Amino acid sequence: MVKDNQTRVTEFLLLGFPDLHVFRIPAFLLLMVIYLMTVAGNLLIIMLVATTMDVHFQSAMYVFLAHLSLCDILISTNVAPKTLQVMLIGRCPISAAGCVIQLYIFGASAMIECSLLTVMSYDRYLAICAPLHYASIMNSTLPHYLVSWCWTLGFVSAFIPIALVLQLVFCGPNVIDHFFCDVAPLLQCSCSDTSIVEILVSILATLVVLLQLIFVVVTYICIFASILRISSSNGRQKAFSTCSSHLAVVSIYYGSLVTLYLAPSRGYSLELNKSLSFLNTLMTPLFNPIIYNLRSKEIRTGVRKGIIRLFANLK
Repeated sequence: MVKDNQTRVTEFLLLGFPDLHVFRIPAFLLLMVIYLMTVAGNLLIIMLVATTMDVHFQSAMYVFLAHLSLCDILISTNVAPKTLQVMLIGRCPISAAGCVIQLYIFGASAMIECSLLTVMSYDRYLAICAPLHYASIMNSTLPHYLVSWCWTLGFVSAFIPIALVLQLVFCGPNVIDHFFCDVAPLLQCSCSDTSIVEILVSILATLVVLLQLIFVVVTYICIFASILRISSSNGRQKAFSTCSSHLAVVSIYYGSLVTLYLAPSRGYSLELNKSLSFLNTLMTPLFNPIIYNLRSKEIRTGVRKGIIRLFANLK
């Protein structure tokens, strides 16, 4: 990140939401509440899965859910602190190294989340379409192998474009009209040819995101076809309830992600881009624990038992 005259760009300036004006403090407080609720809700799921010996919480679905919650904490914690600072003071400096690290963590966590949602859809497919073989296929070791693959794929694949970004020359302006270091506004600050980076990001987005989305859609087509073949209405309702939470999370996450990064950008305003990024990075991590807490009887029961044990220990 050095100019030809050896002048080094040491930091970028995040503009965030310059049009908030008198709503700056309420927006800051709202985002603070959202972030704290996100961390608390996802930590609750992780603790339930990690500490509860109930057989329900040792199943593959809850192993995946705990890792999804961990990924959601990573996503929100990567973006929220600087966003809070931007909202409070109007603009926020971030070092060049910090900007690249934030971009790397954002890209890795996005790919990890996509991969986790994919393996969760595969788990639901086995549970509904091949219930007799579910226990033998989704044994005690396979879920841990799958989540290891998700995290490895995310961190390794996200490093490839970062390695190219580090080769770019950033000679100004150093102003990023966004609330975090996303790839598109960062590349606009470079005076190098960024076409290779843009092509590589598009290829990765297609391979990692779009192909996994197609896999999820195909699995749910099979799931719905299998549910429709169930003769009793109670059986159909029970089968659908096992995958409805995951389907809601997939719809929200992929909907914002595809609109933001894979849909044509022509005609999209910068404010719409920021709004979709806000939904993708800060709101979706909050939706996940809310959706699963509302839909999962086991989680609600586990929370009640945990609260009862907590009060019993305090007496």
